[in-house]
Amino acid sequence: MMQQPAELSSAVAILSETNFFRGLTPVQLDAVAELTQFHTCAEAEQLYRIGQPAPLVYVLVVGTVRLSVGFGERNACAGDILRRGDLFGWAAMTPRCNLRIATAVCLTACTFLTIDGAGLVRLMDGDHSLGYRLMCRLNDLISGTLTAFAGG
Repeated sequence: MMQQPAELSSAVAILSETNFFRGLTPVQLDAVAELTQFHTCAEAEQLYRIGQPAPLVYVLVVGTVRLSVGFGERNACAGDILRRGDLFGWAAMTPRCNLRIATAVCLTACTFLTIDGAGLVRLMDGDHSLGYRLMCRLNDLISGTLTAFAGG
């Protein structure tokens, strides 16, 4: 679905404010924004659970989300509370193993930018500078998630 110009401009502004996408060129931000859609969820709504396919990456725009990491069908007691600007659902950027390793539940009503994961991977394949930058950030995000999980 094509976004309206105002939505696209808003998506670019939101992406440019996130740690994950900050510093991309205007052309790169526009290309990523073309892959986004706004999505809303109610309080207590589950976005995804462990083991489900991972087609989308999420950027939290409004609200609070609990992310509970797990193994198999089990959630760990440890988790993370996500807030505005946080990127999650990164399994969509790992095409050979893009199953959810966490459960994401809205603690409040939320608004997200959803990003087509396969489209983002294609962009990264076509623009190696973008691909390298996002893979470095993805590595930092995964390492931070695992470190937080291990630390409880």
